[in-house]
Amino acid sequence: MSATKIFETGGYRFIPAVFQYSSGVAALEGYAIRRHRLARSVSLEEGFGLIGRTLREAGRPLTAFCACELRSPGQFSDAGFRAFNQHYVEMLRAWGLFDGETNPVARSNVCPKVEAPRQTVFHAFSYTVPQNTIPTTSPAPSFVISGSGEARAGDGPYAGRIIRLGDTSPDAMREKAAFVLGEMERRLASFDMAWGDTTATHVYTLGDIHPFLETEIMRRGAGHAGIDWHFCCPPVEGLEYEMDCRAVHDEQVLAV
Repeated sequence: MSATKIFETGGYRFIPAVFQYSSGVAALEGYAIRRHRLARSVSLEEGFGLIGRTLREAGRPLTAFCACELRSPGQFSDAGFRAFNQHYVEMLRAWGLFDGETNPVARSNVCPKVEAPRQTVFHAFSYTVPQNTIPTTSPAPSFVISGSGEARAGDGPYAGRIIRLGDTSPDAMREKAAFVLGEMERRLASFDMAWGDTTATHVYTLGDIHPFLETEIMRRGAGHAGIDWHFCCPPVEGLEYEMDCRAVHDEQVLAV
């Protein structure tokens, strides 16, 4: 289980992970997370401008930006993924969110099979607001767990860490899913949360989830609020299955 760190200026705590994102964020006491899904996906440059304006209009600092969901044209090589991430974090550095090593912002980045964008785009973003500004009658858990694929943590190329690399048989997909579900549960536990606290769970894969939907996903409680299956693959070559989840009680579709 990873220890969490407090990001006071953002109004949230986070699970430290890699330089490009944290493993998840949770609102501090007195705050909640608000999520905007974009009616039309926009480029990174346009998206950061939109997020900045939204935060200013909400009276929140840029450091309140706590999570985003990206869509990319196709899977990256290891080198390509690192190059993309180095570009992505430069705006976070300018906003006071990235110090060169630690990044508190949670993220998912997946690749649609159909109607893929021509460049990486923003699909949704989240930020913290005072708890008393959201439409809920009682303080509720508010968190976002980053996307994770079936690769073990560690250094070195992804290929050496991927569960059942190159195997998309039903048994292999079940094993990949079980690994990712376990990772989601470890991240939830870092915030003293569980599947029952979530308001949404996403699955990203081009594979067939039906052979293990009941035995792995539903029986573990991951589908208690339903499952949103996106016909997308994870962002790095060789990965086949990804999930993320959240508890957000203030969600809006933002016209752009």
